Amino acid sequence: MTTPHSDVYAIGDLQGCYQSLVGLLARIDDATPNARLIFVGDLVNRGPDSLATLRLIRSLGDRAQSVLGNHDLHLFAAAHGIRKLHRQDTLAQVLDAPDREELLEWLRHRPLALFENDHLLLHAGVLPQWSANQTLSLAREVEAILQGPNWVGFLREMYGNEPTRWDDALQGNARLRCIVNALTRLRFCTEDGTMEFAAKESTGASLPGYLPWFDAPSRKTADVTVVFGHWSTLGLTLRPNLIGLDTGCVWGGKLTAVRLRDRALLQVSCPQAQKPG
Repeated sequence: MTTPHSDVYAIGDLQGCYQSLVGLLARIDDATPNARLIFVGDLVNRGPDSLATLRLIRSLGDRAQSVLGNHDLHLFAAAHGIRKLHRQDTLAQVLDAPDREELLEWLRHRPLALFENDHLLLHAGVLPQWSANQTLSLAREVEAILQGPNWVGFLREMYGNEPTRWDDALQGNARLRCIVNALTRLRFCTEDGTMEFAAKESTGASLPGYLPWFDAPSRKTADVTVVFGHWSTLGLTLRPNLIGLDTGCVWGGKLTAVRLRDRALLQVSCPQAQKPG
């Protein structure tokens, strides 16, 4: 029997910044003891201690949950030889750990989207055609594969930018890839939901016809508050129906938590673990 928690904090991208996480958790515990924690993905990579970060969050049990981010998926692919480690990757410690398989097993059972207290939480973005309920349903389709016996086979088919636009008639790996790309990689799209993956700047001014996914005028998730990370150049974003939480911890920015009940903000300053580029 678990003890219910009355308050929930959403926490931005960690990317292996363990000491920053420890500092933020101390701030949260001082403000709201035993609050539940939901991380918006990218628990690992680029920061100095992905292994300790995973171990700590896993040790929190049902107090903590996380959605999967693109760096978390990259860890799976690297672990199975599907993707090579990049120059800035800092995943070797996890891959060489004696408890590697237990950590990967725990991580692959994290969801791609969650709904909590009228908040839809995911890592990157949601396509304008998707309602909150559809987003959760589509996320479950991918989760069923990632948590099933053929998950490594799916990892081999997961990468690629096509299809760039959602269609309800999509099937198979093309359908699953489109869902993964939206939920873990999306920043810019057109009004009809055609995705673009190259640009990372905050405004998209150099992309005629494209706009931040959350500014799509017909976005069907405008009736709920969407909480996301992934976009460090955007920074902290607080709108009536939007909370963006990637404040560049790994780049020497801050690690941010927002209490969903009242948007109380907690932040810790972070040492720079990576230089952009």
